[in-house]
Amino acid sequence: MQLIVISGLSGSGKSIALTVLEDNGYYCVDNLPANLLPEVTVYLKESGHQRVAVSIDARSRETLHLLPQRLADLRRQGMEVHLLFLETKTDTLVKRFSETRRRHPLSDNHSTLPESIELEREMLREIHDLANRIDTSDLSASSLRAWIRDFVGLNHASLTLLFQSFGFKHGIPLDSDMVFDIRCLPNPHYEALLRPLTGKDAAVIEYLDAQAGVNKMFEDIKRFVDDWLPCFVRDNRNYLTVSIGCTGGRHRSVYFAERLARYFCGNNQVLVRHREFDV
Repeated sequence: MQLIVISGLSGSGKSIALTVLEDNGYYCVDNLPANLLPEVTVYLKESGHQRVAVSIDARSRETLHLLPQRLADLRRQGMEVHLLFLETKTDTLVKRFSETRRRHPLSDNHSTLPESIELEREMLREIHDLANRIDTSDLSASSLRAWIRDFVGLNHASLTLLFQSFGFKHGIPLDSDMVFDIRCLPNPHYEALLRPLTGKDAAVIEYLDAQAGVNKMFEDIKRFVDDWLPCFVRDNRNYLTVSIGCTGGRHRSVYFAERLARYFCGNNQVLVRHREFDV
């Protein structure tokens, strides 16, 4: 049986993720206490369910600390287990709660909404560090659905290498494991004919290919990831997110993410995301 556990901050999109999984044929359980995970998975497996997704988060705070051990136990029993964590910037969450007028599950009469969010973030710290992470701060609901479908479609037998482009003016993605700053390179934005294009367009690719500094930066980043990737594999990591940032996230970083993905896809499972295209 394949088990996907969804966790993350309240308001980060866990309900959307669970709905996508249900639409893809998973039997879904929301707000499951962590201590009940072994019993529920055994029951569902005996009932004939091959793909199961459960949401476990701070709403079951009393047993949350048990989750890492419960996941490890299930893996030792031969179950295919994946942990997906959705996270979002605090100011974005404050805005979402204000718009929906929902009550934060950790809120009380003694703490503000930002304080409740930070408390939840700390409670989930250990789970966060074990999971494949998606920063939903700048994602629309439709983009999050697409990213979840990509995650479901992966062959999880080996490490998944994700190359993500972004613009520094919109902030660094929270789900980054490695971050490379390429703002020092020539910017196609200042070329009138290239400005409306992206790093996927042939004219921009030709422009950047002709820059000596671009090729040296690419070789340096490629070599760094190549050298350290085996270390992450030995550490039993299932996911590694490499974020490439330029100013706006539409030209140079997109070009680099696509080019790196082409290089590494021969021997690795690779995904590409362009954050500023998905808002």
